[in-house]
Amino acid sequence: MVSLLDENVADQALEDRISSLLVGAVDMHCHSGPSVMPRSLDHMEALQDAADAGFRAMLIKDHYYSATPITELLNRTHGHLKVQLFSGVPLNNTTGGFNKYAVDHGIALGARLVWMPTFASKNHVEADQKRKKGFPHTSKPLLPPDPLTPLDANGALKDEVKEILDIIAEHDVILSGGHLHISEIFPVFEEARKRGVKRLLVNHPTFIIGASLDDIRQLVTMGAYIEHSLCMFIQMIGREQAMFPPEELDALIRAGTVDRTILASDLGQVGNDRPVDGFRGVIRNCIGLGYSDEDIRKMISTNALRLLGLED
Repeated sequence: MVSLLDENVADQALEDRISSLLVGAVDMHCHSGPSVMPRSLDHMEALQDAADAGFRAMLIKDHYYSATPITELLNRTHGHLKVQLFSGVPLNNTTGGFNKYAVDHGIALGARLVWMPTFASKNHVEADQKRKKGFPHTSKPLLPPDPLTPLDANGALKDEVKEILDIIAEHDVILSGGHLHISEIFPVFEEARKRGVKRLLVNHPTFIIGASLDDIRQLVTMGAYIEHSLCMFIQMIGREQAMFPPEELDALIRAGTVDRTILASDLGQVGNDRPVDGFRGVIRNCIGLGYSDEDIRKMISTNALRLLGLED
């Protein structure tokens, strides 16, 4: 018979194991503020939380602007916290859509990633219209988006997208598929590879994107990393259960392989867990699924560091 003391000891051992795994972690998908979206924490608070947990790096994502000037400033003023901050360029309407000048400028400032359209993508706009509750929206009404697609009326990749791919290749930064549909991501990635883009990322492939397990397997053969929003697989405050069970995450990891899977928070929204708490939850799930500490470290740290070019 297991005593209460033994249970407490086991629980503490698990929490200590989780804390140890968090050291060196990387969050590639932090939604801190300021933002026109409702956020539960700002960039400084996200940075401090990450530092307290021993994170190695964090990438701040906003759908409407590049946080690169902020991350560059915080890296200079708060380098003592030993968390390297990054951001990228979102190709939505607010940055001019497929705007090569925004990409060129953002990379010159230090952006490490370019997102294909997210909230302004034709795929996202159409999916938002079909959902009963819709997706999270801005705190104040904004102009309706002008839907963006990388393909022309004949299904060919637009010239302005090709120009952006060339800039990404020249500077060896990450190309994310954003919220494009999987049928759009494949031609974008195929052309990107032809043009010398080496760092490919797909965010939450089965959410909005519409990718199947076979699609994920094919994306991996193209050299892409598959990022899963861990917030979808953990039980968070205010929810009786997770959006999807741990077994579904397990299937996704197996399809994409441990070596090509990245677990990122996609957290910072009002009413949800904070990013670091989300990491604790998904690590707990991965331990329950039988993943080794080495495999968990790959998915929450090593793979992201390699994608960012920080493996050394």
